[in-house]
Amino acid sequence: MSFLRILAAALCLARPALACDLALALAVDVSGSVDSSEYRIQMDGLAAGLRDPVVSEALVRGQARLMLVQWTGTSRQRITIPWTKIDGFDALDAFAAKVSADPRVWRNFSTAIGEALEMTVNSFLEVPECKRHLIDISGDGVSNEGVEPTEIRDLLRRQGITVNAIAIEESEPDLTAYFFENVIVGEGAFVVSAAGFKDYPERIRKKLLREVTRQTADLH
Repeated sequence: MSFLRILAAALCLARPALACDLALALAVDVSGSVDSSEYRIQMDGLAAGLRDPVVSEALVRGQARLMLVQWTGTSRQRITIPWTKIDGFDALDAFAAKVSADPRVWRNFSTAIGEALEMTVNSFLEVPECKRHLIDISGDGVSNEGVEPTEIRDLLRRQGITVNAIAIEESEPDLTAYFFENVIVGEGAFVVSAAGFKDYPERIRKKLLREVTRQTADLH
């Protein structure tokens, strides 16, 4: 265990137990435009981002709940790793390892962002104890099938769920604007841009840092 992890663990032990601060659903695009190497970049990059010392310390200290969703076209969204309590660094490492090893469920289907959000909304009924509910959705294209993501916004607002996005602009240079106008919702919601899949690992790490920094500040 690194010095930063040892220090973070000591700080956690020094503080009283906390209720869940954040329930974070990680929704990964596995549509037909994502090839096998790009899928691997996403999963390994996401796992590495979760293991970042600052990110992992904040998630452990906030007793976060994490879940992984794979999504693509209509009726093709699946929770592949259910809600997991991050009550220690071992739990965080185990979750990250599952993300990295998670087998791809679908290939060669369309992009149904609205349906991915709609399915994920219902899962938050399982974690009512968490203070913040957040969907972190990645994508490399606009929604082209199923319910439009804008049609889900009122539902997300009523449920108090924030949606942030990472736009992978490998083939669609205006994707960030599309996500900003049609996908994200909630107080402080934002979009992070990646020029291509090769930039995804660093961009998802920075995105996670931004999402949990507020959590860290709130807990001091």
